[in-house]
Amino acid sequence: MSARPAVPWYYRPLSWPLLALAYLPLFVLYGIAGFIYLLLSYVVRYRWGVMLANLRNSFPEKNEAEVRRIGRQFYWHFAQVIVEILKLGAISPAELRRRMRFVNPELMTRHFAESRTVLSLGSHRGNWEWILSGAALEFPGRAAGVYKPLKNEFFEYFIRRLRTRLGADAVPMLATLRYLVQHRGEGRTLSLLSDQAAGKDDRPYWTTFLHQDAGFYTSADRLAQQLDCAVLYVGIRRVRRGYYEVRFTELPDGRAVAAGAGSPDEARRYPVTEAFIRQLEADIRATPEQYLWTHRRWKHRRPASQ
Repeated sequence: MSARPAVPWYYRPLSWPLLALAYLPLFVLYGIAGFIYLLLSYVVRYRWGVMLANLRNSFPEKNEAEVRRIGRQFYWHFAQVIVEILKLGAISPAELRRRMRFVNPELMTRHFAESRTVLSLGSHRGNWEWILSGAALEFPGRAAGVYKPLKNEFFEYFIRRLRTRLGADAVPMLATLRYLVQHRGEGRTLSLLSDQAAGKDDRPYWTTFLHQDAGFYTSADRLAQQLDCAVLYVGIRRVRRGYYEVRFTELPDGRAVAAGAGSPDEARRYPVTEAFIRQLEADIRATPEQYLWTHRRWKHRRPASQ
């Protein structure tokens, strides 16, 4: 497991009130989630305009009443995710296993049997934080997740503690390639949240995503090709309060990326990212309230030349 960074001693006492909340039963935390929902949706109206604009543009076929209904459902989902993430500070392995069902883990383990690295491409849908901890329990000693370090030192310490508590590795974004090379041939999976907005300096793959121009990071394609990785799409959905279902879907691997490397068609040059986008789009349409609509996903503009 990756070493924990040194943190000032005074951060530990600051985490105690949050950890005390984490020891509350989930049914109590869901009561708190109800208050958070009312606060976010009716009082603070957290990124209300961003959320509505994203929904309107993504679902032009829906009327305003339908858009606002999905918006309210999203805030209730988001409030539950907040307390569920906090619960990672105290939830037992047995309880998380009971609440996280991996439908087809054999798609992952067959690659492990070949000592192959698997890139697991997830998104901000369902409970994206529970996936990593759930995978660490489902595949002991084999799960890691890439993350962007937070600027606030306390929250960087606290969130990292939640993410690694049940055995997962947390890999800073800039250390991704080094981690993969270091553990090549060991049969591990590295999780990347691949739906984030890529800017012009990130060499994005531009496409239409939910009726809008969107730039996506192509690092999964490059890593898959460089290290001959297998690639799985990670679909997660809430089946009822506090319970999730995770389903893997095989995506093009590094060999497919190599095969399309010289193509003038960008979709063939980036087959991993293209396939990920279409899987995610279908999942969002199935349960739109479970996606993170307050994220400024479409903030960048496609260059006129593309």
